[in-house]
Amino acid sequence: MLLYRSTSTGVEVLLVHPGGPFFRDRDDGWWTVPKGLVDEGEEPLAAALREYAEEMGLDAPSQGPFFDLGSVRQKGGKTVRAWAVEGDCDPARARSNTFRLEWPPRSGRMHDFPEVDRAEFFPLEAARRKINPAQEPFLDRLEAFLRGAPDQAPE
Repeated sequence: MLLYRSTSTGVEVLLVHPGGPFFRDRDDGWWTVPKGLVDEGEEPLAAALREYAEEMGLDAPSQGPFFDLGSVRQKGGKTVRAWAVEGDCDPARARSNTFRLEWPPRSGRMHDFPEVDRAEFFPLEAARRKINPAQEPFLDRLEAFLRGAPDQAPE
């Protein structure tokens, strides 16, 4: 789910930074849209809303319209589908669900880490630096949608 808002300086989008020890010191190119897996029998939009709520610890946007941004394939082979919706939230209130991981590796010590360790609204120009490069087309498609350019429909 790509939440966006209009401000006096332009459009901003909400991105999340992955939690856990692997991403602690990584910034530009590592942020992402709140996302996750679609459960069996679940509609993709319903999954996007559920994953937003799980990763943000906040209510998912309930009012549309929701604009289908299509899908992208990430470097590791994972396909991500996203929707844009206009809305607002306080990213400082985000409280993600957690996952359990042995850390350090082969230490035998298990630790809980948040799936998302922070969330932030970024102007589109900054979002292009922060977002996983494979997800940058979502920003292009959002911009086209906001300009009313139907020729930029998602793939």
